[in-house]
Amino acid sequence: MASKNTICLWYDRDALDAAKFYAETFPDSSVGAVHRAPGDYPSGKQGDVLTVEFTVMGIPCLGLNGGPVFKHNEAFSFQVATDDQAETDRLWSAIVGNGGQESECGWCKDKWGLSWQITPRALIAAIADPDPAAAKRAFEAMMEMRKIDIATIEAARRG
Repeated sequence: MASKNTICLWYDRDALDAAKFYAETFPDSSVGAVHRAPGDYPSGKQGDVLTVEFTVMGIPCLGLNGGPVFKHNEAFSFQVATDDQAETDRLWSAIVGNGGQESECGWCKDKWGLSWQITPRALIAAIADPDPAAAKRAFEAMMEMRKIDIATIEAARRG
């Protein structure tokens, strides 16, 4: 592991499957070393996958198969800035369509419970508009959405 700071994500036996999914779904992502347990441990046996080194969009991560005790929640999420509706749709569909679930305002969860914010750059620009009325209209439109619809955000911004 080359990085001095790595995000460690806890899984219940599915770290390798999650890492493979992220590598297939997101650009600049890959699966690195897979480490197997040298002995039995509370949630696994000797030889089971213990940790997986992987990268998600250039961010180094370590998947730990620590068992069912700790679950992912919205306190941690990956925020992915998308360039257009096609990229937004592709990533949203990949996560939700692979056993994940939709949430509000561009948030969704993958099938392992990890939260993702699929956030078009157009949304970021709209809610930071120097015109407070335009920013408010865009924000209020976003609050009604699950997956972000850029055309609707831009129409709301224009008024």
